[in-house]
Formats: sequence, C-alpha cells, structure tokens
Amino acid sequence: MMREQWFSFFALVIFGALVGGTQAAIGMPPEAAPLIRHFYKVHNTCANVEPFVRHQVGLVWANDKSVAPKLIKLLYADCMINGCDASILLDGPNTENSSPKAWGLGAFVLIDNIKRVLEARCPGAVSCADILNLAARDAVYFSGGPSYPVFLGRRDGLESNAAWIDFPSPSMSWESTLAYFQSKHLDVQDMTTLLGAHMMGRVRCSNILDRLYDFNKTGKPDLTMEESTLTYLRNQCPPKVRLGQPNPLINLNPSNPTHKFTNSYYSRVLTNKAVLGVDQQLRYGGDTYDLTDEFASSVEDFKGEFAFSMSRMGGLKVLTGTEGQIRLDCKKVNK
Repeated sequence: MMREQWFSFFALVIFGALVGGTQAAIGMPPEAAPLIRHFYKVHNTCANVEPFVRHQVGLVWANDKSVAPKLIKLLYADCMINGCDASILLDGPNTENSSPKAWGLGAFVLIDNIKRVLEARCPGAVSCADILNLAARDAVYFSGGPSYPVFLGRRDGLESNAAWIDFPSPSMSWESTLAYFQSKHLDVQDMTTLLGAHMMGRVRCSNILDRLYDFNKTGKPDLTMEESTLTYLRNQCPPKVRLGQPNPLINLNPSNPTHKFTNSYYSRVLTNKAVLGVDQQLRYGGDTYDLTDEFASSVEDFKGEFAFSMSRMGGLKVLTGTEGQIRLDCKKVNK
C-alpha cells in the first residue's frame, strides 16, 4: 500500500500549498526543512538554473542513454555516504571517488560542464550538490520516469573521506540492507523503491560471481536464482581464476538494455531472475514482497513512490545557510 504521506506531498507540490514557499514536503527528513522549491528564482541568484540543467542533461541523454543510471548512482553515492553535499565529486587522495568502492561511477564530466557554464552566468551562486540533484531528476525524466520537484538550497561540503564509504554488499542480507537504509533515516519503502533504480544500468561480473559459483561459500550457485537466468549470467561471467582476466559489464536488468524507466525489475524479482542478491531478497521480506508485487503490477505506483523516495534521499544531511560553501569548481574546495 502506498504511504499516506506521498499523497500529502504530491498535493502540496501540485497545488503550491507549501507555506510561504519555504517548507519541505511532509515525510522529508528533518534536516531537509531549510530547502525550498525554486530556491535560485526565489532569491534571484540564478533564475534559469533549472531549465538550463534539464537542457544540458537532455543533450547528453540524446546520445548516451546510460547517463540516466550514471547520474542516479552518482547521487545515491553522494547522499548515502555522508549526506547530499557533493563530497563524492571532490578529487584527490583518500577522497570518496578515489575509493575502490566508488569505481564505476560516471557522469562527473557532465556535472563539471554544467557547473562551468553556471559559474560564468551566475558566479558563486549554484552549489554542486544542487546541480547533481537536479541532473539526476532530469535524467529520470528523460528515461521516462516522473519529473518530481527538487527542493534546493544545498551547499557543498568541505571534505571527502574514502573511509566514509559503506555501500551495502551486492549480496548483503535483507536484514542488513534494511538496517543500512534505516541508519540513513530511510525506511523499508525507501529501500524497496530505491533498489528499483537497478531497473537500468550495468554492474561488473565480479559483483555477482559469488551468486553464480560459490554462494555463501557452498561451492554452489544461489539456489534461489531461476535456472535460465543462472545459465545466461554464467555465460556472461565465467569464473575468474587469475589476475588480469576480463571483468565484463552486464545489465543489471537484462529485460531493459536501453536504460528506460520501467517496472520490469520488480517482475524479475518476483520470478527469481534478479541479478543482484540484494535485489532478489526483496521477494522474501514481508513488506518488501508486498511492495514488489505492487510495483510489478503498476508502473504508475512505482513512479509515484520513486519520486518521493528520491526527494527524501536528496534531503539527507544537507548543508544550508552558512554551512559548507558554494564551490567554484566541483572537483575541489575553494581556497
């Protein structure tokens, strides 16, 4: 059943009933409260930032559909590590994006290009954190998903530390995955919904070899995996036996090779065809099974909940007011 707060949220957004235009939506994390809609237009600091970001994302998406999963993953990596402060964008030794756990992240060049033009148009006005949130939303929209409201006013963090990265393992248990999301102040519905971002994108074979050949160190595959899926994935991902062998990229959702917004991910979970173990376990949790079944039956329900959970994630541990800074270059803090 869809959460009741979503209907309140959607009504507030559509009918413009945010008090004074300054309150974040019902059900948003407490730290998101200072964020507002159309922040740069309200404060007259960069009125056209939102259509500009959408235009730039659209230009890239027209030639490279993989930009959608790349931007969603980049936003997830930023917000779930240490809050939505664009720390994932910082370069240098021991930064988040230098960690092996962050390998495979993309779309950095797009964010840098957008930032470069905005600095020329609106110097020192638009944060990298806000650019990343807007770009991810627009990528969802171009891929056929919902165009949800993004509350703005974030500032950028001053440090980035690879030790902060604690992404869940692709084979993490249902209980551990839920505990991870709850530690970030997200709930079971957010977990089920945000894992649905695996409807698109790709993953390295090394992340699923345990499921294919040595699940829980049994010397056997994960017996929950449907047989034809197991055969297909083994053909794509032979066991690695020595250093230097290929580590191919495979589609997280073989039913969706063109990175469209779809609910086919949930249908695959229900039929034991999920690529990642963390995804397959949605079928075996009580609340997550019900949500998975609902999303598999109704893409519109999934779109609504995805919009809400992406907004919630975008409000985690934001910096506002005099906290942080507006970076002039997303790759480094200001001198």
